[in-house]
Amino acid sequence: MPADVRAARTACPKHMEYGPCGGVGFDGSCEIDEALRCPFVDGAAIAWHGVVAETGGGPSRGADPLPDPTPSPGAARVRDLLATRRIVVADFPARALDARSLAACVAAMSGPVDAVLSGDAGPARVQFAPSYRARLIADEGMLPFIGVNCRDRNRVALEGELAGLAHAGAGVVHCVTGDHTETGSRPDAKPVFDIDSTQLAALARAAGHLVSVGESPTTPPVGQRAARLREKEKAGADLCFVNHCGGAQPVARFIAEARALGSTSGFIPCIPIVLDEGSAHLLRTFTTLVLPPGYLDGILRAADPRAAGIVAAVELSRAMLALDGVVGIDLSGGAAPGREVEHARDLAEIARRLEDEL
Repeated sequence: MPADVRAARTACPKHMEYGPCGGVGFDGSCEIDEALRCPFVDGAAIAWHGVVAETGGGPSRGADPLPDPTPSPGAARVRDLLATRRIVVADFPARALDARSLAACVAAMSGPVDAVLSGDAGPARVQFAPSYRARLIADEGMLPFIGVNCRDRNRVALEGELAGLAHAGAGVVHCVTGDHTETGSRPDAKPVFDIDSTQLAALARAAGHLVSVGESPTTPPVGQRAARLREKEKAGADLCFVNHCGGAQPVARFIAEARALGSTSGFIPCIPIVLDEGSAHLLRTFTTLVLPPGYLDGILRAADPRAAGIVAAVELSRAMLALDGVVGIDLSGGAAPGREVEHARDLAEIARRLEDEL
């Protein structure tokens, strides 16, 4: 590991090797310590140099041999779908640890929505394991995109989940470093961060998956975000979810910057879904959230916020789908407590109104 990378890794609370994460403040501060400047924001993007194991100075032992990866049938389904048209992905609104809520939400979205992205459930830090969630969602007839984070499991546990996800029907594995435990509902749990999202992308690709990652074009270091995506692609990423950055024009600029560096990703911009005060509150918890000017107030001040939110999401989705390089959109956000199924129905309605664009 290069000396500068080692120093940054030591200073980072998540021990990232290919930082920074998406939790950097607009002033360059760390998400868990405003007095700490992110050690990655002032340097160039870290070049991909592989998944390097830390031995702690002890003797190096050979790892247990892994069998050849099982090609993921879910990944093949997604590739076939993307070869024909652009897609609608929706953040999965089901309650954590509730299989009945999961089934009801799938039933409400099946048809118009192509796939659901099920990762960290907002403030809920205890969830079904990724491979089990994938199996439940697939069994209900929906294509699962499963978020896997590096906060809760070391690399050995992550390799086990990736093997399970290939069998469980995951269409895409979305690789994130993850929020620190100090920012969620379980600060009593110790964070792991054995590896980061770039290294996880490499492990997911090696396990036979179609791999997605996220990038935040308006989060510091803004000038290095496209370069960082390029290094994630070298590690194994195929798709990039573009986090909320203010509308179609900032997304277009980010795609152009990435393409100029040789990026081959398909881009899936996140569309902010605001239907009531509850969903707006959840969206506000997103780190360094940047929405189109007037987007939130225009919806919440409308006589019918639900109707206004659906119209706003459709209009923004159409603008995103018109951009070169965009292969789909992600209806992003979550439901107010107790409104999970209604929220799922509204996501399906947005997808129905986009059928001509798709």
